[in-house]
Amino acid sequence: MLIVYGDRKSGNCLKVAWVASHLGVGLDWREVDILRGESRTPDFLALNPDGRVPTLVLEDGRALSESNAIIGYLARGSALIPADEFARAKMQQWLFWEQYSHEPYIAVRRFQRLYLGKPEAEIDPKLSERGHAALALMEKTLASQPFFVGAALSLADVALVAYTRLAHEGGFDLAPYPGVRAWIARVEGILRIVD
Repeated sequence: MLIVYGDRKSGNCLKVAWVASHLGVGLDWREVDILRGESRTPDFLALNPDGRVPTLVLEDGRALSESNAIIGYLARGSALIPADEFARAKMQQWLFWEQYSHEPYIAVRRFQRLYLGKPEAEIDPKLSERGHAALALMEKTLASQPFFVGAALSLADVALVAYTRLAHEGGFDLAPYPGVRAWIARVEGILRIVD
């Protein structure tokens, strides 16, 4: 059985759980509390020298890290990866965008407020500015299509919904983004995400 080392407080880890559940892939989930430094122990660092979760361990002992790489591995051959080459490239585009232009602002602001307990005055205002810019681009994209790669759910949606659905915990009001809110509900319904 595949082993996943993850922290359920992390949207990046939840992506892996959701894809596996959606596709019926069995996982042996091993909880790693990042706030208690459990991803920095010598045993964990021997498995993943980067010391981050999620980390997937295959049956043969090989380890894979980075959430979007893991969900790509789990979803190979499934409908979550478009068959059309251009659509597949668009999915990859959104996966890269999620890690470079979305997660560093929305997820980081959430982490600082919710888990580090930082007051607003101590949080870099650029996190809010850039997070809202990401949400605005998402809203514009979803104005003309139900999912990020057209008419069907893909890994792009899984990756983006992980922290977008929790954006309010980082101080992002989603009221001005009705398309994003409707998309979250669609994705949560398909993946059967419940809090």
